[in-house]
Amino acid sequence: MSAGQRVFVAATGQNRGKTTASLGLTAAIIARGARIGFIKPVGQRYVVVEGTRADEDAVLMKAVFDLPDALDDMSPVTLPRHFTTDYIMGKVENHLERAVTEAATRVSADKDLLVIEGTGHAGVGAVVGLSNARVAALLEAPVVIVSEGGVGRPIDEIVLNHALFEREGVRVVGAVVNKVDVDSHPQLPEVLRRGLGQHGIELLGCIPYSDLLANPSLELIATHLDGELLAGAATPGRTIGHVAIGAMRAEHAVGLIRDRTLLITPGDRDDMLTMALELNAKSEGQVTGIVLTGGFPPADPILAALRSAGLFTYLVKSDTYRTAQAVDEILVKTHPTDTDKISTIIRLVDGALDIGDFLAHL
Repeated sequence: MSAGQRVFVAATGQNRGKTTASLGLTAAIIARGARIGFIKPVGQRYVVVEGTRADEDAVLMKAVFDLPDALDDMSPVTLPRHFTTDYIMGKVENHLERAVTEAATRVSADKDLLVIEGTGHAGVGAVVGLSNARVAALLEAPVVIVSEGGVGRPIDEIVLNHALFEREGVRVVGAVVNKVDVDSHPQLPEVLRRGLGQHGIELLGCIPYSDLLANPSLELIATHLDGELLAGAATPGRTIGHVAIGAMRAEHAVGLIRDRTLLITPGDRDDMLTMALELNAKSEGQVTGIVLTGGFPPADPILAALRSAGLFTYLVKSDTYRTAQAVDEILVKTHPTDTDKISTIIRLVDGALDIGDFLAHL
């Protein structure tokens, strides 16, 4: 690998696996002895760390890999509320391109490879003059496009995004398809390879589907639902396996409970809560947590048993239907504390991509 190389990790939309690909690639390349820099030029989801506003993914990468660069260089442009309107109305000084290019120059100094992570699809950011395609062109970085499993949708989306990068004069190295169920559909990688090849786009690899990566942790459940923790702990690394709605009699709901189930049920359903406690007593971990709906707290003896068992129990005021919708809509992001998820990402990406071949493409 020659010094000063760059790669732009783009996606066909939100939550397609861009951060998964960036994290896995970075780990694999660092493991081969390379010096890596990371930058998220335009951030939409940000946090404030020691007074610095930075994109979540920049914070993640800095923490996971102990990167030495300043956060305001790793995340030079963030878009707070009303920023786009103010930009359009001329209330924001237009120095964004310079901020991005100067930050990239500083971060890439003395590095073998600069990993640049985009945000959303190729056109995101165009409203402030910094679409992903424009940023990739500014930074003279070849692009890898990440999409999600399937056949028709990923191919359609990759071809569409490829066109915008091509219009900006950016070279697309190839595509990575995330969340591919290769166990159930072993022929999918070859189908995708041929389908993309018909449009002159190379398939670089398929990242297998993983329940651990697709589902939220108890911490995210507690963070995103407006409610009260009654028992147990909102553990960051404890991920739910699937969701069961307890809307029938307890003896009929038993069949819905599998490993690491999040049970959503009205708080006054003592029979359902007793069933959950009994199942966990027989096999710990079957019910990983309970969300009680309707604002009804359980009876005191049941609540005492839940607390004694240390079973995550979270009370919300919304009804069961709306609560189930809210859980389904939780944006599943990777956090520095998600050690199991991070190790799984590193293993899956390293197994899915030929890193030597990938670097040769750059």
